[in-house]
Amino acid sequence: MDLNLDGKVAIVTGVGPNIGTGIALALAAYGAKVACNDVIPEAAERIAERIRSHGHEAIAIPGDVTKEDVVAGYVDDVVREWGGVDIVVNNAAAMGQSAGVLDEDAESFMRQVAVTGAGSLLNTKYAARVMADQGQHGSIVCISSSSGWLANPGYIAYSFHKGGINNFVRAAAMELAPYGIRVNGFTPTAPTPDNPELLARQQSKADRFAYVHPEGDEPWRRPVRWTGERPPFAPMGTTGTPTDIGHAVAWICSDYARLITGCDFTVDGGLRAKNPMHIPAPPEEIVPPLPVVPLFAEDRAPTAIP
Repeated sequence: MDLNLDGKVAIVTGVGPNIGTGIALALAAYGAKVACNDVIPEAAERIAERIRSHGHEAIAIPGDVTKEDVVAGYVDDVVREWGGVDIVVNNAAAMGQSAGVLDEDAESFMRQVAVTGAGSLLNTKYAARVMADQGQHGSIVCISSSSGWLANPGYIAYSFHKGGINNFVRAAAMELAPYGIRVNGFTPTAPTPDNPELLARQQSKADRFAYVHPEGDEPWRRPVRWTGERPPFAPMGTTGTPTDIGHAVAWICSDYARLITGCDFTVDGGLRAKNPMHIPAPPEEIVPPLPVVPLFAEDRAPTAIP
């Protein structure tokens, strides 16, 4: 199967530095022109430059996805630059100072909900209007999370807006089907970072979990998470990387998936499928998954010629 996105124009929100990076790079590797959005302008330009360094086309379209005039403006910019929009990946999300239901405040809650909720609405709305006006087929992918399907104590806002995105996908898919526009969801589960920039930030355990909101010190507090040594989670030994996610999202956006809409796809090494009572074998005792397929030809080992 020759997965080819040549000639297609993609918008990816929240490109830096984890899942969005993998998706933007993958769409470019398969031939799409990619407009990179992030609320931090430097992050958007950094990923656009990485794509251009591999010989592909990309532009930065920084901006707050919760602002209607901002989203409408950068969608117009993309149309002026490349003539249309074929693909949108709604990846932008905010975890804030993540907290549980006993500690989350309304301002933080609403901001986190707005980034995923309003961000997905506005990018879908303005890109779909372009697609419909031009009579072109399109693919819109909204990034969910295992937190949107299963309880994740201590992340009440994140669980709320990721759960909401799952039904947004189904409703939008039904509304846009008459226009030939497909809408699907994608559910990753805490992927293993493969972006050098992000890996550099996570050298210590303290850095990795710095975003977790501390519990209060009231005498009646009870723990909501196991704090001891954790057993293996993923039956295949890993939940995958942003590159794995990028390959799958690129396929969803391709013409091979022409009749797939209103669905959810998962890349997590089997984690979501397992019974909660099932504790997988440790990675060192199982057959490991195949190696990650690099996105760009220059990153692949040369094939031996007999």
